[in-house]
Amino acid sequence: MFKGVPLTLGVEEEYQIVDAETRALDSYVSKILPDGRVRLQDQVKEEFMMSQIEVGSHVCANIQEVRQELCRLRGALIEIAESQGKRIVAAGTHPFSRWMDQTITPRLRYKALEENMQDIARRLLIFGMHVHVGIGDLELTMDIFNQARYFLPHLLALSCSSPFWDGRRTGLMSYRSVVFETLPRTGIPDSFTSYADYDLFMSTLERVGVIDDRTKVWWDVRPHPKYKTLEFRVCDVCTRIEDAVCITAIVQALTAFLVDLRLGNRSWRIYHRDLIRENKWRAVRHGVRGELIDFGAGKSVPFDELVEELLALLRPYAEQLGSWEAVKHARKIVKEGTSADCQLRIYDETGGDLKAVVDWLADATRAGACA
Repeated sequence: MFKGVPLTLGVEEEYQIVDAETRALDSYVSKILPDGRVRLQDQVKEEFMMSQIEVGSHVCANIQEVRQELCRLRGALIEIAESQGKRIVAAGTHPFSRWMDQTITPRLRYKALEENMQDIARRLLIFGMHVHVGIGDLELTMDIFNQARYFLPHLLALSCSSPFWDGRRTGLMSYRSVVFETLPRTGIPDSFTSYADYDLFMSTLERVGVIDDRTKVWWDVRPHPKYKTLEFRVCDVCTRIEDAVCITAIVQALTAFLVDLRLGNRSWRIYHRDLIRENKWRAVRHGVRGELIDFGAGKSVPFDELVEELLALLRPYAEQLGSWEAVKHARKIVKEGTSADCQLRIYDETGGDLKAVVDWLADATRAGACA
């Protein structure tokens, strides 16, 4: 709780199911789910493709509980998968498996998505992480939504884990972002003047038949219609648990900071969506090794300097929330590289061996998980 705002947390992660021998994706979710549901109940579910599996944490009061949840969820799935000759991988894309070779999960919802979107849906062989923050008040949620858009490229850069696609080095650090934005109603959202303004926008989409429920607006950040949270959806799934915990802690501390501004009748400047998109492109292309634009100063700034500025803003709030150790892990991500940086390093060191990249991903996903 921060100044009457819950700031509870929830995290969803999408994982790859990989065959231990071939290292390729395996449409195996129906064999893992029965044991998964015995151990994890409704915290585990299938996804669009049968080579994907998703977990969702319980509602967590603090970052320590988030870490425990992610360790437990990953650990259980890893143990089940490995007992059946499969491995669990957390990365935004698979290094070489192709979307054309995947089997779509035979559920009405997914078949309807395929029918509506055709090849755009069939290409969604991507894996993300969603962080929910409990705010409660709808007007306050929209105010934080407007302000938080500015920081979405920073979060994406720290999470980059998808440098490969279809067996090729793409030259991007988050190719997942490119694939996902071929869908409509994705990417950086516009700002809204109030919750009523947002509600009118959504009601219009519903009334004209564009969407039949509001979860089919897939922005990088959105008010979640069911959970009544603010959901940050911009990130690639993090290969390493500590990176996922760090980003979740940053999201919580950032929300506290923006809430504090709002309660003091102040606000982070609301920038045009297309300016934020420029920074998102830079994060997609270079991750933590590039520069983002400081629009207030009117110049490009190396990402490591921006992280230090962000940490200085967030430290008082992170310390109040008991999450500073997790938040400052961002420095280690910048210094040692994201999952995308590590994948590319393995690729270069092994002369382009993508199976070695998958092995590193599976080992790094497993590290720190506890059954």
